[in-house]
Amino acid sequence: MSDSNPTPPVVVQSSGPKVPVVLVLVVVLIAATGYLFYQVNQTRTEMAQMRDQLLDEISKIHETTAVTTQTSRRSVEALQTDLAAARRQASQLAGQAKIDADKHADEIAASLQKVQQEQAQRVSAVSTEVGKVKEQAVAATTRIGEVSTDVGNVKSDVAATRSELEKTIATLKATQGDLGVQSGLIATNGKELAALKALGERNYTEFKLGKTKAPQKVGDIAVFLEKCDPKRNRYTIRVIADDKTVEKKDKTLNEPVQFLLSKATQPYELVVNDIKKDLISGYVASPKVQQTRN
Repeated sequence: MSDSNPTPPVVVQSSGPKVPVVLVLVVVLIAATGYLFYQVNQTRTEMAQMRDQLLDEISKIHETTAVTTQTSRRSVEALQTDLAAARRQASQLAGQAKIDADKHADEIAASLQKVQQEQAQRVSAVSTEVGKVKEQAVAATTRIGEVSTDVGNVKSDVAATRSELEKTIATLKATQGDLGVQSGLIATNGKELAALKALGERNYTEFKLGKTKAPQKVGDIAVFLEKCDPKRNRYTIRVIADDKTVEKKDKTLNEPVQFLLSKATQPYELVVNDIKKDLISGYVASPKVQQTRN
């Protein structure tokens, strides 16, 4: 069946639906930001606990080192005393007795050197461990700062996205479709279509249709391009749905072309945003809720 030549669509500014939809988006964004703050606070708490644990480990290492150092110092002092006594005794003896005394003194000196080397190794090992723990503590503190910076960046991004979305939505318009039914908001380019998708009121399927011998699927309908007139920004198509074919003749750029399906209470809308020679592109908006019409 064919439509008669349509009257140009009357463009009117959309009103009512915009405000509650924007409010819903704002609420969603606020909820998302709140959840992000919760996650950040959890991260801060965990990192603060980690930092406290690291500092506690450093304190314990210092205590252990102090005890070990004190014990080693006493051992060294005792060996030094024994060595001094052995040297004095060796200097007072002669013959074999002196040789034995010198040997004993050398053994004490070797033991002293060994104890001092072990002490130096322990001190070095403890210093290395303390350094590693301090590095972990600094890393944890740095991470907290990075998370705080990330939160600030996300807040800015959310605010910018919300502002951009609201601006885009404010520029959208609603028109009367070719069936005489008031349409939803109409997108005339990719940016506006992205804003409509973000609103989530309807399902949107984009298309590019050239002249072919058979209809082409667009979502759950099929469309056959019959004619394009880029100079006049007009086109003619046939829409195949519910086993029926409807011709939409001499439709204009950005005009909501409406057709009814048995499973939907609201009309589908096809909008062409660009007309070239033998090629049209745009989108089909379909209702979210699909049900049988009475």
